[in-house]
Amino acid sequence: MHVLITGGAGFLGTLLARALLQRGSLRGRPVTRILLADLAPTSHPELTADPRVRSDAGDLLDRMDTLLASDFDAVFHLASAVSGECEADFGLGLRSNLEASRRLLEGLRAQQARTGQAPLFFFASSVAVYGSDAAVALPRVVRDDTLPTPQSSYGIHKFICEQLVADYTRKGFIDGRAARLMTVSVRPGRPNGAASGFLSGIVREPLAGVEAICPVAPSTEVALASPATTINGILAVAEASREDFGGRTALNLPALTVSVAQMLEALADQAGADVAARVRLQPDPSVARIVGGWPSRFESERAARLGLRADASFGDVIAQYRRDCAV
Repeated sequence: MHVLITGGAGFLGTLLARALLQRGSLRGRPVTRILLADLAPTSHPELTADPRVRSDAGDLLDRMDTLLASDFDAVFHLASAVSGECEADFGLGLRSNLEASRRLLEGLRAQQARTGQAPLFFFASSVAVYGSDAAVALPRVVRDDTLPTPQSSYGIHKFICEQLVADYTRKGFIDGRAARLMTVSVRPGRPNGAASGFLSGIVREPLAGVEAICPVAPSTEVALASPATTINGILAVAEASREDFGGRTALNLPALTVSVAQMLEALADQAGADVAARVRLQPDPSVARIVGGWPSRFESERAARLGLRADASFGDVIAQYRRDCAV
């Protein structure tokens, strides 16, 4: 099986590639090749040393014709401009999220016409598709049938792409599955432009002995998933039959609901009060507006039917980070 992962050198892309290599198969077929497409080639030693892995570096839209010169059995589309970037640069969001996704889908449509086989296509959507609209209030608990009403450019881009994936699937061009990922915490490495980035930073930086800024009120509740839970969800959605996935509408992955105050309490329990004290509250109304507009409580019945469960506690999430990522 030939697999393409866009955003393949990023955090989730790297974890997904490692998981596929360790499993050795996808949907009952051996994984023989993985192409990681990203702005820069992967530097992860486990991936660079594996002969099944190669990188394609550069702007995704600019590199699309080269990428689509090959046929793929499965595509995991993780690449996107993130929430804060899309609000700051409207054109960047349109190009990176909409134009690149449409070109990728069109390339796979041409592949299906050429080969007669519809490739598996996983699209990483986001809970940013939800928000509170003047005409449609956001319910306290988001369920699988809750109407998306995105309140940010990033959320709108994700929702548009969900619908494109559904339509290309309806037409038989791809076997598409979209899953709405929760905010992933704790991410290692450098901060990115996501409005939710502080939800990793307020753990990652204090554990490294560095002060971190929290731009929202401690009472702010968020929906989170650990990296391992997120990767398990992606693979379960990819492996599910069309019948088990259930229709073409995007699926909400499971969420752990936790307040920022509870996150800091868990950090103090895990690493000590002096570590948690390295987090400084510094309100940022623009970040608070974006994050505060996202839902924090989910009942994800479709995901549960696939055997997926949320993380048990944020203490468990921190322990996972300290075990796997913290220096």
